[in-house]
Amino acid sequence: MTDHLTHAFFTLHGGLPRQGPGSDGTTRHLLSLCGPLPERPRVLDLGCGPGRSALLLAAEAGTAGADVTAVDLHEGFLDELRAAAGAAGLADRVHPARADMGNLPHDDGSFDLVWAESSAYAIGFDTALRQWKRLLAPGGTLVLTECEWTAEEPSAAARAFWDRHYPLRSTARNIAAAQAAGYRVLGVYRQPDSDWDACYGPLGERADAADPAAPGMAEALAATREEIAVRAVNLAAFDTPLEADLVDALRADPAWLPGLSYVAEGPDGAVAAHALLTRCTVDGVPALALAPVAADPARQRSGAGSSVVRALLAAARERGESLVVVLGHPEYYPRFGFVPASRFGIRAPFEVPDEALMALVLDDRAPVPAGTIGYPAPFGV
Repeated sequence: MTDHLTHAFFTLHGGLPRQGPGSDGTTRHLLSLCGPLPERPRVLDLGCGPGRSALLLAAEAGTAGADVTAVDLHEGFLDELRAAAGAAGLADRVHPARADMGNLPHDDGSFDLVWAESSAYAIGFDTALRQWKRLLAPGGTLVLTECEWTAEEPSAAARAFWDRHYPLRSTARNIAAAQAAGYRVLGVYRQPDSDWDACYGPLGERADAADPAAPGMAEALAATREEIAVRAVNLAAFDTPLEADLVDALRADPAWLPGLSYVAEGPDGAVAAHALLTRCTVDGVPALALAPVAADPARQRSGAGSSVVRALLAAARERGESLVVVLGHPEYYPRFGFVPASRFGIRAPFEVPDEALMALVLDDRAPVPAGTIGYPAPFGV
């Protein structure tokens, strides 16, 4: 990030109650799984952010509240926590400290409870289990949240993304890993979807109130709003979160092309549809893949989906792109000019009905390549 963009990012995120999915209800439920704690337990909150969990633990853990050492690398979040602890009358119980959770300075056996909500991923689940165990006093407890597979058979695209960035496991395999590391698992809890709302809701409100003229802010706002809105419309449009996850995966992939992710807004300004073009190849020749295309079910048949696809294809044509391929409904995409890709000798790297794989030539002057489509890695094919 540039200095201006970094400043804008923390302007957007500073002062928010949470920097990751969570809720006071989830924190209290996780605390209830810990079993008996000392009257005033020693707690280490790792990756505390602005300290929502640290404050709750200081007030409610044990029978008399806890002494909480709250660790984070961003001094701005720690300053927020110091102010909040003072305002809540907990300054004597909450001790913010700037430190690296992967290289902690604390002595062995220093804590009755080690806590990590939405932070263990920063060093990896297995590393966290291994490195943090020494910090626990006899009978001490470790609480952490982890991103896991919730589907028995994740899609190839989802696996391709997560295997590259942060390999996921099932709950059963993570339990087995904890047991192998010498822990006795006291309980497991799946966070509700509303925990995401607790993170994205305030962030969206902050984005609405931000000054887009501030240095770096326009770029930070665009990225933040697109992340929130695009994920929401893909979650609404499909039965599973896989398409939303695919967009997130493509956003981090070299195939992502800035300016070729479009949204259509309804009369109220809410995102009604989204369409995305990313770089693919046909027999090694650069082309574009159209996917996913999503429309909010509440706004389907409003023309939002068609309008966003037409605008996106027009933008691709203006950029000098020559070919787009899509795998989709053969009764929907011909309205945009798509025809069966087999007419050009273009084929998918997997079995697919001929009528479902389509191509659109944007520039008649460029030769149309024939051969197999090479999709970006997040597609998993």
